Amino acid sequence: MTEIEFAKKIDELGGTAYLVGGAIRDQLRQVPEHDRDYCIAGLEEKTFAENFPRAAKFGKNFPVYSILIDGKMREIAFARTEKKIGAGYKGFSVNFDPTVTIEEDLFRRDTTINAMAKKILTDELIDPFGGEKDVAEKKIRAVSKHFVDDPVRALRAARQSAQFDFEITPETLQAMNRCAKEISAEPHERIFAELENALKTDKPSKFFRSLESAGLLEITFPEIYQLRGKIQPTAFHPEGDAYEHSLNILDAVAKINSKPVVRFAALVHDIGKGTTPPEMLPHHYNHEKRGAEVFQEMCSRLPLPNDWKKIAEFVIVEHMRAPMFAKAGKITDFLLRLHNSKISVSDFNDIIRADHHGLPIYLEKAEFLISELLKVTGKDAPSELQGKEIGEWIFQERIRCFIQLRKNF
Repeated sequence: MTEIEFAKKIDELGGTAYLVGGAIRDQLRQVPEHDRDYCIAGLEEKTFAENFPRAAKFGKNFPVYSILIDGKMREIAFARTEKKIGAGYKGFSVNFDPTVTIEEDLFRRDTTINAMAKKILTDELIDPFGGEKDVAEKKIRAVSKHFVDDPVRALRAARQSAQFDFEITPETLQAMNRCAKEISAEPHERIFAELENALKTDKPSKFFRSLESAGLLEITFPEIYQLRGKIQPTAFHPEGDAYEHSLNILDAVAKINSKPVVRFAALVHDIGKGTTPPEMLPHHYNHEKRGAEVFQEMCSRLPLPNDWKKIAEFVIVEHMRAPMFAKAGKITDFLLRLHNSKISVSDFNDIIRADHHGLPIYLEKAEFLISELLKVTGKDAPSELQGKEIGEWIFQERIRCFIQLRKNF
């Protein structure tokens, strides 16, 4: 079934089908559409279900259907209104009967750039809140006072700002700030979901800067907030405090590495600097050790995937000394630990290169060196060796192997 065929059938049943949300925003921005979602007004759910028996239904608080249109599964929702009756994202009563208009449905949405619709059969743009103008002016603006009904909309607005490189209007920053109380009570899974999406954007630092401007950074990501004002030696960090440095490294890594987990590790690599005693500044001795402790607190609050935890912790602990080794034994030991970690050599090097403005030769050649070191195994050990002696022999032979390889660099 094509989109037009779908819209015509809805029209024949007495309803109207609209294209809504991000697809229209992307059209106006002249970029490829991320998704095509539909909204139906003027039609009973029962009538829809009877006439589209293959549509799969999901959604707890209101019905959403999935249906094959133009060869892809698309979401179909019914125009609805929402009324705030309690706290959080579940505190709503929802009405999706046929009397709800498309304009009423758009009114409940978060920002104007997402509150537009197009009537499929006529291509008429429905834009009651100025979304087209805000796209042209690159602005993130709340649709109405109901923006604050779902507190995670504040994080979503910050993420949209990073995703599209749009500026959040002052009144919307104020609305975001009014979400502060309820955000702290939101399920941490929702916070992490917006963090992950923000890390996928071209300039993820803008997500955190927007939250800071709205007065929400301390509530949502206190470990990042604590980096503010933690000055550093200007000879090594002319950009300013640890907060500025961390966001700069995040953006630098984002330019060369698309993996959210690697970008996250770049963001938190200096997280320990947030707990540096004032009397120690501008120096941050042992911030790697403190960083591991701070990161454990972060992990106790946010539901980070296991690989995110392991990769970030490895980077936090190793990012300072990894490019500073001089002795062959230390380098050999580190290369083997890097091999056994969850982060790849290339991903680790992307972070170190951004942080240290370059790499030592043993990290540049790490993949080759590791492959050669791993060729030294216990099968070649002297027969009289046993147990731990074999392990020590292997390590010493790998050091000798590294020393020989280094002569060629």
